[in-house]
Amino acid sequence: MILDLHPDIRIQKLTIGTERAPLLVVDNFVADPEKLVRRAATKSFTAQSSHYPGIRAEAPLGYQQLFERKLKELLFEYFSLQGRSFKFPMCHYSLVTTPPDQLVFLQRVPHIDSAIGNGLASIHYLFKGSHGGTAFYRHRQTGFEYIDESRKERYFKLLELEKSGPHSPGPEYINGDTRLFEQIGYQEGIFNRLLVYRRNSLHSGSVGKDFVPDSNPRTGRLSINSFIDLIP
Repeated sequence: MILDLHPDIRIQKLTIGTERAPLLVVDNFVADPEKLVRRAATKSFTAQSSHYPGIRAEAPLGYQQLFERKLKELLFEYFSLQGRSFKFPMCHYSLVTTPPDQLVFLQRVPHIDSAIGNGLASIHYLFKGSHGGTAFYRHRQTGFEYIDESRKERYFKLLELEKSGPHSPGPEYINGDTRLFEQIGYQEGIFNRLLVYRRNSLHSGSVGKDFVPDSNPRTGRLSINSFIDLIP
């Protein structure tokens, strides 16, 4: 599959919270997003991770190649990366399909994808309608907005205590401030919008209480989620 950038692509260079982690917001990302939706509708989605609350299928190789051809310089510059190129340890279509009452604790709180500071994550929204977006958070007890190697041990010890504490979240998706976390940023899930951020930023999909799981790629909460690593 050959993909190209939309002729009216729009890029915002933002930061998150008081610790000012970088965030890229790219509207009108690909020229023909419906092509990606049509391809998703031909895929067999399966549960591939105990952490992700839904099902996934491999995204087209051409999607990774688009990043390499068109976004490499932008990502290296804005995220202060040094390397020859990058690779994708994960690049999947994703559909949120887990009912709120089946979420485990770590799916009810913000998460990080890695404690490594130069690893990036992206989410490309391919749904239409009010399925929510992505939010970024500060852990109230520590004040941490990202979790790197120096913070990891303290943070996860405290989180384990909070799991059984009086403010442990109920069986629902996080969607705003809680007693444990403060929301410090939010981007709406707009069709053909791409977000890129560091994988160690605390974040979560924002899914409302009225969310109805849907495993149909044409009507469900479809996105392409990627992890991006440096090649030295």
